[in-house]
Amino acid sequence: MTTVETNVSTPDIVAVLGAGSWGTTFAKVLADAAAATGSERSIRIWGRRAEVVEQINSSHRNEQYLKDIELPPSVTASTDVEKVLKDATLVVLAVPAQSLRPQLGEWKAFLAPDAVVVSLMKGLELGTDARMSEVIAQELGLPAPRVAVVSGPNLAMEIAREQPTASVVACSDADTAAAIALCCTAPYFRPYTSTDVVGVEIGGIVKNVIALAVGICEGRQMGDNTKASVITRGLAETSRLALALGGEAHTMAGLAGLGDLVATCSSALSRNHTAGRLLGEGLSLEQVAEQMTQTAEGIKSGPAVHELAGKLNVEMPITAAVVAVLEGRMSVDDLGPRLLARALKSEGDY
Repeated sequence: MTTVETNVSTPDIVAVLGAGSWGTTFAKVLADAAAATGSERSIRIWGRRAEVVEQINSSHRNEQYLKDIELPPSVTASTDVEKVLKDATLVVLAVPAQSLRPQLGEWKAFLAPDAVVVSLMKGLELGTDARMSEVIAQELGLPAPRVAVVSGPNLAMEIAREQPTASVVACSDADTAAAIALCCTAPYFRPYTSTDVVGVEIGGIVKNVIALAVGICEGRQMGDNTKASVITRGLAETSRLALALGGEAHTMAGLAGLGDLVATCSSALSRNHTAGRLLGEGLSLEQVAEQMTQTAEGIKSGPAVHELAGKLNVEMPITAAVVAVLEGRMSVDDLGPRLLARALKSEGDY
């Protein structure tokens, strides 16, 4: 593990695959973290759109996703994934969850032999119900200590504006998690570490579905009591699923659980909250997609979460109601009464 820690904590080259808001923001975090310690580090972003790549290289901006935020000179971009991955000992993945597996198949040949891979994605794969760390390990053939995840209340625009934010780096190997945390510790970005990969990922996955529910409530002009109730019971649902999969209860009370849930359910910057609000206002899924420039992951992952809960016999009534709306089996007008539809019992009975 000493080799892994050395390569990750002081990498000369980092590859970030995905030029959306979070991928670009995390590239900035990595660059600013290196600058804060006086280290030289090359951050290479892979993007599929030539115009976005050109803008990053020519004006140090990604205006479609981060408006007028200036990127450090050490951040460059390319549409050539082989060029981006060459000699990168730390590889960060920030692509839509449902496209990850086929893309990894194309990228595997270019991965450095000693690379550690970090997932920024918060989704569950349709059809397999696999978490992103599981997809990465399967497709790239990597052992658990070389796969990590970053999660927490991480609204990209706020971090890009250098507003103080805490996050969690999770890896089954504590030394690897600590090394990655060191690599992304910027003056405004403070990562904590965890070995509970399952809990951290489930917190990031389910909160997107709960944020859709809260957004729908807002779109239907329901009050703060309703939204607070959904957030709180949503955390209980998330905890039940995480524990059933082997996650730890204390993770759900931390940044990757409660912290991420509150931020995603409350902020206008949240894609899932915004998508839910638009649905609540009466827009169709197609109309929501037309209005939004980025993927609301909860729309894609919701059915997979519901399916996984069914396999494990975990009660998730809020998730079930949201999925019913997404699949056209329930109207947004009928959602409210269903959100808290569960047999009467003690609040402490998860």
